[in-house]
Amino acid sequence: MTRFESLADYVATPQITALRLAPDGSWLAAAVQSLDADGKKFSTSIWRIDPGQAAPARLTRSGEGESSPAFLPDGSLLFVSRRADPDTAKQDREARKDKAGVWLLPAGRAGGGEARPVASPPGGAAQVAAARAAQAFAFTAAAFPGAATAEDDARRRKAREDAGVTAILHEPGPVRYWDHDLGPDTPHLLTASTGEAPAPADLTPDPGRALEEQSFELTPDGTAVVTGWWVFGENGDQRSEVAVIDTSSGQRRTLLSAPGADFDSPRVSPDGRYVLARRSEHDSYDRPGDVTLVLAELRRAGSEDENGPGKARDLLPGFDRWPTEAAWGPDSASVYFTADAQGRCPVFRIGLDAPEPVRITSDDAAYSNLNPAPDGTALYALRASISEPQTPVRISLAGRAPGGETAASQAAGSELAAGQAAGEPVRLPAPGLPLEVPGRVEEIATTVADGTTIRAWLVLPSQASPERPAPLLLWVHGGPQMSWNSWSWRWNPWLMAARGYAVLLPDPALSTGYGQHMMERGHGQWGAGPYTDVMAITDQAIERPDIDASRTAMMGGSFGGYMANWIAGQTDRFRAIVSHAGLWALDQMFGTTDAPSYWRRIFGDPRDQPERYQANSPDLHIDKVVTPMLVIHGDKDYRVPVGEALRLFWDLTGRGKQARFLYFPDENHWVLKPGDVRVWYETVFAFLAEHVLDQPWQRPALL
Repeated sequence: MTRFESLADYVATPQITALRLAPDGSWLAAAVQSLDADGKKFSTSIWRIDPGQAAPARLTRSGEGESSPAFLPDGSLLFVSRRADPDTAKQDREARKDKAGVWLLPAGRAGGGEARPVASPPGGAAQVAAARAAQAFAFTAAAFPGAATAEDDARRRKAREDAGVTAILHEPGPVRYWDHDLGPDTPHLLTASTGEAPAPADLTPDPGRALEEQSFELTPDGTAVVTGWWVFGENGDQRSEVAVIDTSSGQRRTLLSAPGADFDSPRVSPDGRYVLARRSEHDSYDRPGDVTLVLAELRRAGSEDENGPGKARDLLPGFDRWPTEAAWGPDSASVYFTADAQGRCPVFRIGLDAPEPVRITSDDAAYSNLNPAPDGTALYALRASISEPQTPVRISLAGRAPGGETAASQAAGSELAAGQAAGEPVRLPAPGLPLEVPGRVEEIATTVADGTTIRAWLVLPSQASPERPAPLLLWVHGGPQMSWNSWSWRWNPWLMAARGYAVLLPDPALSTGYGQHMMERGHGQWGAGPYTDVMAITDQAIERPDIDASRTAMMGGSFGGYMANWIAGQTDRFRAIVSHAGLWALDQMFGTTDAPSYWRRIFGDPRDQPERYQANSPDLHIDKVVTPMLVIHGDKDYRVPVGEALRLFWDLTGRGKQARFLYFPDENHWVLKPGDVRVWYETVFAFLAEHVLDQPWQRPALL
């Protein structure tokens, strides 16, 4: 037995969500999500992870939870929490209920002890970042437009509450984001220090929506904050710049900016000289944009004439993969980064003067949360794969001076997955790990009509064999610019394998990891290349003797939900289809999603350029749908609004098609609450068992 046979055991499994290395390299702080005692919600706590093999130790404990660990130079630990300050008056605690603050765990109490609040803004704190060489930190906090002080902001909040007002007045710019409304307050950037210092200083008294969902870093000496900064056009379009804000004067200047591109995730070098950022070209109607890392000098105020905004150097020219995250080496002369590659997400290193990056890891894994050791001998990270959840690891860098075989010198196919790194990453003891899975995973591939090789992971239950062939579940990923290359707690194939299904996880056109040509194959043609690729790799899978070709089903979420809806109108080969958060009527989606500018760039405006909407919209094929469908959607999903599911369900039932609709009034794009996760899977299990395994329908008990 594994934890996957029981949904209760599965949702109770701890999940590591973040990893940060102490300044001296002596320990790691991990954010660990776990189930609360009442089983109704998840909360996050901070744990101490030893770089050696000592057992992990929990550092924080509260009903509200703690997140976003960040180290100050003296080794003290900052984090964000909604916990109440016991030293404040009762009425103040009531006013701050559900509002997060910034807390500090002193360095001498890394093994336990009490934390204290260091910033408690009326609107609540969110992200926090610390300087490398100064006891200074920056954080975001929501404040009302025009509020000059924290006291003024608190008065504005109380006045709205007393008047029973919840309305929001929107001006040009975004209205919603994923699962929450934007406004009426907006994120501000504030700075503070941990000594006897004045109250936090607001660096952005009138930011508008410029800081929504942006990341930032302090320079090592704490004299400036480098941050992403949204710029909104009159036509509803938007792009992201990188700005530098002086912490003494609040003066802001633009460091990286270019028409038709976003600059995000800025990283300041340890010596304070450079800023590294990711540049993403905007898609256009004719071609998909590319993604790379760029490098710019962090000029001081008054030196802008040396190098205007956007004059940055491409650090990865000719590198045909999309970088996902990056971290500076301790010497400020090299950068470590990850990029999707052939169903993996390995670590690469590039010297500032090197012509090409070198691949550091060579296993079938995806890496994130990169933390180079201060002495340059190791890299700490979270490692995950299709068969292993996020696990803290130590990667030895001893003897690996920049140079050797480069990523570009390897062929763009399976050789990229082979790599040249020496030695396995060392797994560090952590809560809930290791985790046994109920089966095995294999990689399969096929060649489609235009000569492109399409790959996939095939998860097989333990009992699958030619004597006991398993029913097949095709599971298409979201995105669409994503890859099945890592562990997913929300979309987990092992829960299906524990119930006897083989699960096919393909990377069709529009998937990352192959290079830019795979974006071009499906650009603006979601119902063409992606669909035929998925069908081709399914054909390959069902030829195996351990797969039962007569019992197949299909499911997907987001773009995978779109593909579920599209497949339903194109073929009757599957016994059942599950569509979660799927796009149904594309012209309807254009005006209701939280990201309409994304749609306009690729598909055009449906009033002026209806061709792609008509060629790719699943609703136009409703009359050809014969497969029973389970439609699932959350009302708080603003990326793919619930109107898609409502219209899909009516179109199906109004025409006498077999359909069920699992609706979550207070869930978002993913469905994340523990009880709802269980009900989600119970309903999917029952629906598939009815149509694929020919078992009687069993309605989940709580529904």
